[in-house]
Amino acid sequence: MKHVMVRYRVRPERAAENEALVKTVYEELAVVQPEGLGYATFKLPDGVTFVHIARHDDDNPLPRVAAFQRFQEDIRDRCDEPPAATEVQEIGSYRAFGPAQ
Repeated sequence: MKHVMVRYRVRPERAAENEALVKTVYEELAVVQPEGLGYATFKLPDGVTFVHIARHDDDNPLPRVAAFQRFQEDIRDRCDEPPAATEVQEIGSYRAFGPAQ
């Protein structure tokens, strides 16, 4: 399993749009339920910084999700600080990707 963290900062006037696009990704994930993927998105207190954390098999299904493709289409135009992806190593977790609340 690979673990990846992506962090970026959007333009303040595009924050609501970005959040809406992210939510559509989760709506589609709930329908298609791809195997081998754990995924979470967080918005930091500044309201414009987003962090995505993914756990996936070598064959990451996320890029094949149509809503994720739409989310990525103009991500750089929405950003003040472009996405920076970092592969991270899990030391431990507790229900990090458990069932949705």
